[in-house]
Amino acid sequence: MNHDLIIGVDAGTSVIKAVAFDLDGHQIAIASTPNAVELGPHGVAEQNMQRTWADTAATLQLLALKVPDLAARTQAVAITGQGDGTWLVDAEGQPVGPAMLWLDARASSAIADLRANGHAARIAERTGTALNPAMQSGQLLWLQQHQPERLDQAATALHCKDWLYFKATDERATCNTEGTFTFGNYLNGAYDAEVLELLGLSGRQYLLPQILVPGSSHALLTRAAAQETGLLQGTPVVLGPMDVPATLLGGGGVADGPEGLRNVGCSVLGSTGMHGWSAQGLQRIHPSAEAGYTMMLPIPDVRMRIMSHMAATLNVDWLVSLMAQVAEFSGFALPPRASLLDRLNQLVLEAAPAQALYHPYVAENGERGPFVDPYARAQLSGFGSSLGLPGMARAVFEGVAFATRDCYAALGDIPDEIRLTGGAARSPALRQLLASILGRPVRVSHREECGAAGTAVMAAVALGHYKNVRAALPTWVDACLDSELTQPDPLHMPLYECLFPLYQQASVASRPLSASLIRTRKPYLM
Repeated sequence: MNHDLIIGVDAGTSVIKAVAFDLDGHQIAIASTPNAVELGPHGVAEQNMQRTWADTAATLQLLALKVPDLAARTQAVAITGQGDGTWLVDAEGQPVGPAMLWLDARASSAIADLRANGHAARIAERTGTALNPAMQSGQLLWLQQHQPERLDQAATALHCKDWLYFKATDERATCNTEGTFTFGNYLNGAYDAEVLELLGLSGRQYLLPQILVPGSSHALLTRAAAQETGLLQGTPVVLGPMDVPATLLGGGGVADGPEGLRNVGCSVLGSTGMHGWSAQGLQRIHPSAEAGYTMMLPIPDVRMRIMSHMAATLNVDWLVSLMAQVAEFSGFALPPRASLLDRLNQLVLEAAPAQALYHPYVAENGERGPFVDPYARAQLSGFGSSLGLPGMARAVFEGVAFATRDCYAALGDIPDEIRLTGGAARSPALRQLLASILGRPVRVSHREECGAAGTAVMAAVALGHYKNVRAALPTWVDACLDSELTQPDPLHMPLYECLFPLYQQASVASRPLSASLIRTRKPYLM
């Protein structure tokens, strides 16, 4: 039996996926398992570490039911997963309490203190990344202040994908992406003692695992992990980058041109929104202390600047839910969701532009890009009694596109072309509004599982099928890009160009009011 498959594992916050690819990057089959999030008071968001591993192993077993002789055919497994968060293990490799997820908000006050005393700005200069409550640095600081006994029990602080890699191989490591933007220096990709000192975590440096460059090496699947997953003992296992750069890489965020990398961006619009571009050298890298990540890529001298906002298609979900409530109140049944979304897209495309201004901050834990504010909330403004469902729906879609532009603007100049993936890539209305509001052509990636594909590339490189990541792009990435571009609407572009500064101005002005509203309501909602 030929070893003709690579498995990409992508352990997301809500779903764990295992995807089988052939050696040219064609997707063969996928299996998935829900991943449970445990929410609690005061911003708690956790996962049971042992359950996450067990669910990952079960997902690989499900994949074997879909792919004949999967174990014998698997040449390697590559692992990515949700970024940020804190997954502590002791010296024996056992979890020290539940994992703190990137959704966990308990570190908010610690991050606010670092911003207030100026340390956050100095940290951003070195890591290339603005501190936010999702990051392991703030969470370790919170644990040190509130649960020091947990840190005393821990031997290693991992991230989600690192934990799965450890369970598969017994190797404690993290990728250069997460290791650098959390505790390192984006200039050299190594841990930075001054960052740890500024954080007040110098005494916890022993928790940091070795840093690996994805695609540079692999470990072997242990006997215990083989029994749990159904794969063969000794199967090579590759630690990929965290899910964000893996997804942007798989979606087309790195593009070769005749004179180096092309100036393209990649946006992933799912429940949340992720936006970024890659650059060779440091000329375009201008870190901000306000928001945004600088991430090392497994490509020499290439880094990715990334901004993420908390709610993208969540806003469309809210709109559909609102429509469902109205229908229920009126005694009518809504059509199936897919049919409803098709009709909603048509409604948005036919509606007049800019009938209201919408800020898409519907996430209950606030916003983190292009600003960090746990109290930011959505608003619909500037409308009158003539606003109907079509105009409101268009305003919601426009708000998601404005939020995308706001992120790109914070990262620097808007790239020459935007590659789009995620749920929004299937929406003709969002594609068109993104192109018109960004003023750039939009190209869709038809790659279904960009994160799994982006990390599986690392295995293909590690095993020598390609000399480097860039050599794999034509078959693994470019072949999945649509040949047609969605162009900006020349009639609407000038209007959106004028509206964007107003969108930003209203966003800044509304945030103090949102914070006051939340604080005022809180005693009455407890």
